[in-house]
Amino acid sequence: MTAAAGPRWTRRPPQSNWGDFGADDQLGRLNLITPACVLRALQSVRLGRSFCLSLPLTLPGGSMLNPRRHPPRLQPTVRDGRPVFNLPIGDPALGQTDVLCDDAVLLHTQYSTQWDGFAHVGHLFDADGTGRPQAVYYNGFRAGDDLVGPGDPQGRPTGALRLGIDAFAGKAIQSRGVLLDLKAIAGLARVRIGYEPFMRALDASGADVQPGDILCLYTGFADLVLDMAGQPDPALRDARCAVLDGRDERLLQWIVDSGIAALCADNYGVEDIPAGGPHECGARLPLHALCLFKQGIPLGELWYLGELAQALRGQRQSTFLLTAPPLRLPGAVGSPVTPVATI
Repeated sequence: MTAAAGPRWTRRPPQSNWGDFGADDQLGRLNLITPACVLRALQSVRLGRSFCLSLPLTLPGGSMLNPRRHPPRLQPTVRDGRPVFNLPIGDPALGQTDVLCDDAVLLHTQYSTQWDGFAHVGHLFDADGTGRPQAVYYNGFRAGDDLVGPGDPQGRPTGALRLGIDAFAGKAIQSRGVLLDLKAIAGLARVRIGYEPFMRALDASGADVQPGDILCLYTGFADLVLDMAGQPDPALRDARCAVLDGRDERLLQWIVDSGIAALCADNYGVEDIPAGGPHECGARLPLHALCLFKQGIPLGELWYLGELAQALRGQRQSTFLLTAPPLRLPGAVGSPVTPVATI
């Protein structure tokens, strides 16, 4: 597929960086992760300890947090009509002893610990200045040309022809992570974190956030999910733990100015859902609109940060080496991820 000759839009949204990394760019602010960023991240490694930042992908359990998303369904493959699980495949007459297990999984890509790709959230926007908004995604990619839904009448492949999560995988996401402890401010109460408490948490971290860093927000939400062992309280999503206030303009502007390459949280959605009342005009999720649609900032959700937060607290540090590539699955708009933090 050849690169576009020029922008596919004549006007771009306010606060967006469309075109800044090239007319055909699909990485957004991940472009800010340079070799220098990775080397800076290595300076945070002092103990050689690594932490898995993923929940078990069977959690949160059920479909309480999102009725459209379901737990993984694991099953053995079939060989000669038999399920391939504890299946002897050798020739007993020859004394062969091989026993095989082989499985397949039906996986909802954004059920558990995940990356949101740029094709996950678009907006109705008049990118051509015609007065007729249409579905547009990051960097002006169009729904009809670049993102194809199920049942496309032209027989084209389903999924995202552009902005698929595989672009993130090809980048091999690795940079310096910076942990902000929002639980220290809010406890386990449901609190909208706007600019001022956010800056207090940033000051408490002692970190100098730099372009290319990946910001990780610890609220304690994933700890509760883990404790509930697959039986989540239906009220959990909207009743517990801190969330960002997506309608705080100063907070959104800080995200624009900070140069962070990605924003991750251990909660469901990073920001409050919905961010305003049921009749708010414009984006129902303004932080998603800023990050995924305008700035090209990947969002991580339901990351497990509890053990890392405790270890960093003990070391009096807030930065770490973060390695978090998604699945290299062409066309997918999101992906499970098993992030690894090393301190």
